[in-house]
Amino acid sequence: MHPRLEIPAGLGLALYEAAAATARAAARQGRLIFPRRKRGLTLQPGSHTPLWNALMARAALHLSKRGSKAQLARLLGLPRQRLQDCLKAKKACLDAERTLMLLCWLAAREQGRDLLV
Repeated sequence: MHPRLEIPAGLGLALYEAAAATARAAARQGRLIFPRRKRGLTLQPGSHTPLWNALMARAALHLSKRGSKAQLARLLGLPRQRLQDCLKAKKACLDAERTLMLLCWLAAREQGRDLLV
């Protein structure tokens, strides 16, 4: 396996536990976790995407340094505004390839390393 794709089991477990906690909280409030949606439409972030919400919360912890969001956007090959829509505005989700790249970036940051652009 390529070293960039090695994701620590702890990261996956932490994201899963955070998503499960979010889903339980949403269920306690009586909200629908997985509402019915029309086939073929893009999944939008919200209470029905607990894994995505946990990933964005975890990534936001590492993006407080000035210029870090711009560097991440460059790494992902996105405009900064699109990354802002995902992180802060919670209006968009990344595609699968970029989400995997974000997971690799997050794993590297949590190990104290940086991925090269």
